[in-house]
Amino acid sequence: MTKTLSEIAEGMRDIDFTMLTTHGPDNTIAARPMSNNREVDYDGDSYYFTWDSSLMVADIARDPRVALTFQGKAGLLGMRPFFVAVEGEADVIRDKARFAEHWSKGLDRWFEQGVDTPGLAMLHVRATRIHYWDGEDEGEVKLAAVPA
Repeated sequence: MTKTLSEIAEGMRDIDFTMLTTHGPDNTIAARPMSNNREVDYDGDSYYFTWDSSLMVADIARDPRVALTFQGKAGLLGMRPFFVAVEGEADVIRDKARFAEHWSKGLDRWFEQGVDTPGLAMLHVRATRIHYWDGEDEGEVKLAAVPA
């Protein structure tokens, strides 16, 4: 049975970190952990805060195609782990009003001045394809193509 996007979001509820993969220089692949701030009303859009001077921002400027991977923990009594792989396109946002829409108090640990932190940037990832596995079931959800 194919899962819906809302069922996938429910499976992602307790997953705090994802690996964000970008295309680096000379077709290299670069991945780093990012917190999704437990935003699980997932509709295919993800938001991540970073430094504007980071390598991932430079990677996205060169090639906006990215991937996200999520792994949920196995539950009690042998419940299966939940894995999600997302393909999509990212853009870099530098607008404080948009930052405020996605800010959570836990981010103050990394960005002490909140949305006013100098050099702050937010990545917006729009999913185009989501693949999931839960140990017995696997499937794919395709989302509308990202507008050019």
